[in-house]
Amino acid sequence: MTPDDPSRVSEDQTWSGRFSEPVADLVKHYSASIGFDQRLAEFDIQGSLAHAKMLHACNVLSAKDLADIERGLGQISEEITRGIFEWSVDHEDVHLNIEHRLTELVGDAGKRLHTARSRNDQVATDIRLYLRHSIDNILQLLRSFQANLLDLAEQHVDTLMPGFTHLQVAQPVSFAHHLMAYYEMTLRDAQRFSECRARVNLLPLGAAALAGTTFPIDRAKVARELGFDDVCQNSLDAVSDRDFAIEFCADAALLMMHLSRLSEELILWMNPRFGFVRLADRFCTGSSIMPQKKNPDVPELVRGKTGRVNGDLISLLTLMKAQPLAYNKDNQEDKEPLFDSIDTVVTSLRIYADLLMGIEVDRDAMRSAASEGFATATDLADYLVRKGLPFREAHEAVARAVRSAAEKGVDLADLSVEDLRQFSSLIDEDARTQLSLDGALAARNHVGGTAAQQVKRAIEAARKSIFG
Repeated sequence: MTPDDPSRVSEDQTWSGRFSEPVADLVKHYSASIGFDQRLAEFDIQGSLAHAKMLHACNVLSAKDLADIERGLGQISEEITRGIFEWSVDHEDVHLNIEHRLTELVGDAGKRLHTARSRNDQVATDIRLYLRHSIDNILQLLRSFQANLLDLAEQHVDTLMPGFTHLQVAQPVSFAHHLMAYYEMTLRDAQRFSECRARVNLLPLGAAALAGTTFPIDRAKVARELGFDDVCQNSLDAVSDRDFAIEFCADAALLMMHLSRLSEELILWMNPRFGFVRLADRFCTGSSIMPQKKNPDVPELVRGKTGRVNGDLISLLTLMKAQPLAYNKDNQEDKEPLFDSIDTVVTSLRIYADLLMGIEVDRDAMRSAASEGFATATDLADYLVRKGLPFREAHEAVARAVRSAAEKGVDLADLSVEDLRQFSSLIDEDARTQLSLDGALAARNHVGGTAAQQVKRAIEAARKSIFG
């Protein structure tokens, strides 16, 4: 047997005729992606069916070959669904595994399927199909999260709590208003995912390896068949860039950051020093040594998993930053960070939607906390401004009043009018309304404010946005 004897090379290798020895087992396992790209199988089959139909319509593939391919891919799809498809690292990835099995089932027709395409445009198409499907799923999960958030907010329009800046008591707000801030964040998240979807929904197939194909193909037909809005306009770009995946991971990182902020607040609020909320037991665990513990594990995990999604984004950015055109093997590494981001976002949204329904609120604890920290000081300053005092002078007068109340260990509302008049002669009995928590809430009756009327309108508008 000579070194160039083709029988020395496995016939499973697509490029075997070029090489004089088989791929080393270590390299084979190092290069294989079948361990993680199996999830693309359904979309690989969809793309292959559309490609085959187009080839037949363009007189590149015979009717018999098309029928055989459709029959074979149907059987493969069934085998995968039933869990009896035999995946092999010898065939490297999901695409070659399916092609190998198709050839086993239908012979030469399976070999003809790859006419006018490359794995480069094939995998780019599969990823876009998979990501489009995942975005649609995430948008639906986001709507469920938002719906449950609105349900919780609707119960607490009149529940008063301290609003914080620098984690110090700032001004009173309603708990519903606080929750609605997270609705606005996730609304922008949903918008970003929708905008990303539009850029994902372009067809790379037809770009072939990098320069297009010599066959008379109809890319627009494939795009219509697969539900793409258009085709990628440059063949080099179509197979080589993964900016759409990077954009998705950036959007995912932003969403997880918002969930992480909410998680941090729930963790703080569960602490007995706050005592604002209780989480349902099914979202918490105890301690192996301290029997009294009830730990907010789910919010803590969401907070922690945010870091891995941030890492996925950095991985993809680093992966692409130095690649020359066009396709490089580096891009095999695009899938695991993308898949991880998708999985993390999906599971986080699912569990959070359920968690929201299990939150119990201690209204008294929230109101009591709002009565500390001189939360209505700004309202008293605004009162003096309406009396004609310049704001900076009003600010100084109230600051001195706060210091006096702090020295006495009481709230501003506990000072008598006579005590308050020491700091400004403009203060009369009507100032007491300004110093009440409920009055402070009701006074902010404008779009975006925390007054009950405005919060109810915001919830109603949000419901119409979600449910139409």
